[in-house]
Amino acid sequence: MGCVGSSEKAVDGHSRKIRKPKAWKHSEPITRAQLKQMRDEFWDTAPHYGGQKEIWDALRAAAEADLGLARAIVDSAGIIVTSDDMTTCYDERGAKYDLPKYVLSEPTNLIKDE
Repeated sequence: MGCVGSSEKAVDGHSRKIRKPKAWKHSEPITRAQLKQMRDEFWDTAPHYGGQKEIWDALRAAAEADLGLARAIVDSAGIIVTSDDMTTCYDERGAKYDLPKYVLSEPTNLIKDE
């Protein structure tokens, strides 16, 4: 039993708040369609770089969800988020999952659809 206000999750790092990555700029202005294509290509190829497909699927669901739901998704999948913006995560077996900012947020120079 711990002190009032303590939490097991605080000890192992699971209770960290998730936030969107800091504002970033793509090397050149891109459209929403180009951003979607980049994201789709990343998620289609990510499992080939290691880790478990189920964890990649949970990370994708979390990346596409609002921040509150994202926290619930990573917690339920046993994902350890070591960077507040979810760019670096680990599964319970210690496999590392690196997520590029473009799957987590939009660039500042995104061309708005007309």
